[in-house]
Amino acid sequence: MSDCLIKTENLKTHFSISSGLFRKTSEYLRAVDGVDITLNKGEIVAIVGESGCGKSTLGNSLLGLVRPTSGSLFLNGEQIDIHNSSSWNLHRRNFQMIFQDPISSLNPRHTVFEIISEPLLVHKICTKKEARDRTAMLLKKVGLSPDYMNRYTHSFSGGQKQRICIARIIGLNPQAIICDEITAALDLSVQAQIIELLLDLKKEFGLSLLFISHDLSLVRSISQRIYVMYLGKIVEEAPSKEIFSNPSHPYTRALLDSIPVLEYRKRPAVLPGEIPSPVNPPSGCAFHTRCPLATEKCLNVPPLFQKRESGNGSVFCHFPLS
Repeated sequence: MSDCLIKTENLKTHFSISSGLFRKTSEYLRAVDGVDITLNKGEIVAIVGESGCGKSTLGNSLLGLVRPTSGSLFLNGEQIDIHNSSSWNLHRRNFQMIFQDPISSLNPRHTVFEIISEPLLVHKICTKKEARDRTAMLLKKVGLSPDYMNRYTHSFSGGQKQRICIARIIGLNPQAIICDEITAALDLSVQAQIIELLLDLKKEFGLSLLFISHDLSLVRSISQRIYVMYLGKIVEEAPSKEIFSNPSHPYTRALLDSIPVLEYRKRPAVLPGEIPSPVNPPSGCAFHTRCPLATEKCLNVPPLFQKRESGNGSVFCHFPLS
């Protein structure tokens, strides 16, 4: 079996926009527009970018929650028929997702026991007689008391609800977990606890993690590789240390400059302008409308893949930073 758990080649997810009297498709929203990423066994990889760049849509596309429009997707070395939703079924147990909002991820009419035990029974991991003991074990794994299993989710805090979501997932013993902004709705102290919990579970269960986040200070401390995404495209990919010490793309540099620091004299730099509409993206390099280094070539010619100066990773820019 290949060490590559997730691989995409020119993956695109476009949404049709209908208009007119007969609701004909007039244009497309290019949420994910030709993305190549990989996630290997045991890795922690992050996808970062501003809100609206297509990160969450990409995560949903990998698991078939939103069906991609075109391109190739491989899970565990097996190519997925992206036009057939049932082709993901054999991989559901091995590839799981934790969502940003734990409240909407949990059924308020079900007890904690029902929430955690249902996927165990569906995938025949345990019998009904074993379900209660296994649920108690999973709650302990995520730092919750087994006494909670008969309660409903409205009685828990946001951090506790996220722990319940994690317990439900690790019960399936997946190979990879996609974490979609999982700490965005939590307090800072709780964020640290949830991240520490995931890292402990990664070691114990041999998990691979794909973090989707706009918080660069978070992914800096946990990820091994980082993909920087802008307007549906990956603009740079490199080991985490190199992204922070020597960014090659002007957009990556702008993201790093926007991170708040403790020095009161050094204010975060604000990247001017807004992300262009994914319905009508700019020609040439998509970032040229906000890039201080843009030239006539950037306006008309799409950038091609090239190795970063260090030789590790890649960048899509005509004039990468040295």
